[in-house]
Amino acid sequence: MLTERQLFLLQVIIDEFIQTAQPIGSRAISKKDEVTFSPATIRNEMADLEDLGYIEKTHSSSGRVPSEKGYRFYVDHLLSPSHLSQAELHLISNTFENNMVEFEQVVQKSAKVLSDLTNYTSIILGPKVYETTLKQIEIIQLSSYMAVAILVTNTGHVEHRSFSIPEEIKPSDLEKLVNILNQQLRNVPIIQLHERLQKEITMLMQKYVNDFDGAYQYLKAALFDEQPVQLYVGGITNILLQPEFKDVNKIHSLYSVMEQENAIANMLRSYSNGIHVSIGQENVMDEMQDCSLITATYSLGEEQLGTIALLGPTRMEYSRVISLLHVLSKRMSHTFDSWF
Repeated sequence: MLTERQLFLLQVIIDEFIQTAQPIGSRAISKKDEVTFSPATIRNEMADLEDLGYIEKTHSSSGRVPSEKGYRFYVDHLLSPSHLSQAELHLISNTFENNMVEFEQVVQKSAKVLSDLTNYTSIILGPKVYETTLKQIEIIQLSSYMAVAILVTNTGHVEHRSFSIPEEIKPSDLEKLVNILNQQLRNVPIIQLHERLQKEITMLMQKYVNDFDGAYQYLKAALFDEQPVQLYVGGITNILLQPEFKDVNKIHSLYSVMEQENAIANMLRSYSNGIHVSIGQENVMDEMQDCSLITATYSLGEEQLGTIALLGPTRMEYSRVISLLHVLSKRMSHTFDSWF
């Protein structure tokens, strides 16, 4: 059990290190206006905090830095809510006031504003395609042999697929197919589309479409192939601005893991509703164990859609980041709710 004095000094040490990235000693602490203890008293308390594992000594300095245990205690017990500035709130509001109509626009702009405000790397995970439902299908013919298929989901995700049109398939047949699909498959979960198409709609298609087999194969390839992971990253180079990441090997590891989109997506999906903070070794991916990852979820009604995350050093501005994620996730959820 930490004493009131130890709690106070631990908060001072962590707050100072978050701001400066420099180890802090007893003399530097004693000179702070809010500190009334002598350097000797502070030195003794710091020795006890080190013995308890909350701070640790670096090799290059006589000062102390927070340990992962110290950061965890700080986040769980010492953190006060951060009040965002009017400029920050205004920037977030502006992100959603440009008449955006696509899911991708919202998340791309959100990822950018989050990385710009924090100088950390933002990661936003979109909903799994198989967790969404079909809202509309359109086919726009670009020429006699090329067309674009457009699939719109209930989350506002818009998927564009270009495909070639064989000569034997008439534009009128494609139009009939699309009309049938929109009538029969609206609000059907994406993961069930292929099965429903085969079992329930084949007879209708064969009745109204002349070259059913050809049209079906091309439409299936254009619309129902497996969809890629929807992962949006902002400020990936921001990690280079942090003094902790001057080591080339650390940078290489982080950049390598950012290319593993499926692994990152699975990790982000593992977080339940709300805000979560993973510090250092708590991160399941080895390449992120020199970092902290803070996540928040966003939703459509009662349905959790995806996850917003910020990746940075363990010396992260936890209070401010948590406040930013809270505001942004609420605003994203409100935006999607207003669409549907």
